[in-house]
Amino acid sequence: MDSEGTEVVMSLEFARRQGFKLKKIERLIYVRNIDENFNKEELIKNTVEVNIYYKRYRKRMEIDLIGEQKWNVILGILWLVCHNSEIN
Repeated sequence: MDSEGTEVVMSLEFARRQGFKLKKIERLIYVRNIDENFNKEELIKNTVEVNIYYKRYRKRMEIDLIGEQKWNVILGILWLVCHNSEIN
């Protein structure tokens, strides 16, 4: 897990390995890295719907997929700030 990004995203390869059903999005999304440069990978073309669990907490959400990554999932800063009281 990584929390340096601002959004919740998942590696395309991880989603495929886990057997998630990919959903094509209508409008492609450009990805910017933490340093504000565009990510060298392809545009975001797919999402997946997942349940995120932490203790008694469960949230169903749609997550954007980014290909060719070293990480599996990024729970971004905005998500962590929103759920800080439950995670600390």
